[in-house]
Amino acid sequence: MLLHFYKMNGAGNDFVVVDNRDLSLKLTPEQIEFICDRHRGVGADGLLAVEPAEHGADFKFRYYNADGGEAEMCGNGARCFGRFTSALMEGEPDQVTFETIAGTLAAENVEENVRIAMSDPFDLVMDTGASVDGLDATLHSVNTGVPHVVAFVDDLAATDVVRNGAAIRYHERFAPKGTNANFAQVLDPGHIAIRTYERGVEDETLACGTGMVACALMHHLNDGAPSPIKVDVKGGDTLEIGFEKTGENSFAKVTLTGPADFVFEGDIEL
Repeated sequence: MLLHFYKMNGAGNDFVVVDNRDLSLKLTPEQIEFICDRHRGVGADGLLAVEPAEHGADFKFRYYNADGGEAEMCGNGARCFGRFTSALMEGEPDQVTFETIAGTLAAENVEENVRIAMSDPFDLVMDTGASVDGLDATLHSVNTGVPHVVAFVDDLAATDVVRNGAAIRYHERFAPKGTNANFAQVLDPGHIAIRTYERGVEDETLACGTGMVACALMHHLNDGAPSPIKVDVKGGDTLEIGFEKTGENSFAKVTLTGPADFVFEGDIEL
């Protein structure tokens, strides 16, 4: 089978995008893993599939990690999905809505960037009580569409993200599904830098949208930083997280604003 695809990039988080509005594609986890393989396939952190909406939105968002497993959401992927699907619509509207496992989201084109209205975070726990050997940091957790742990460190550049991230990802406290692991450093009030170990990719990635949201919310709770919060990612971009606090540990109207770029399109034999 010859598969037509598009390659997109959101702050260094890269994705293969396929148009499956006719539901003719039945990709297996093994095929998705092959497509995302950086040596033998196209290479990507994950695969996005555009499908017809089922509950009144413009489209349905399907996201698969590089290991072929489906995940609830991906913030950088959602921005890419929003830019891609708006181009499919007549007149390329400024806003497009799409259904995800984590809820219905809206994407808005803001000049060169895309702003995603995220689902409300839940299961927020300050200081989970979990720890990993060699990491002197408190582990906080929150689900921002997918589960995340956040650890604030003094020297982000010197942090062993892969070793510590894997230890957190597979920690018994976050079993059975595991978690993404983020390491953040406060640069200035309202401005942080982060690095992320992503579940499903099983490695550090250049950016993670839902991880940025998790880190920004924890920065607010730890230090009182107001919305919006700027977040530097390993890919070199600075993104912006907006939110409204609705309770002691609850938030609404969470937004993620950053780049979403087309890279190329092509065909691959499966």
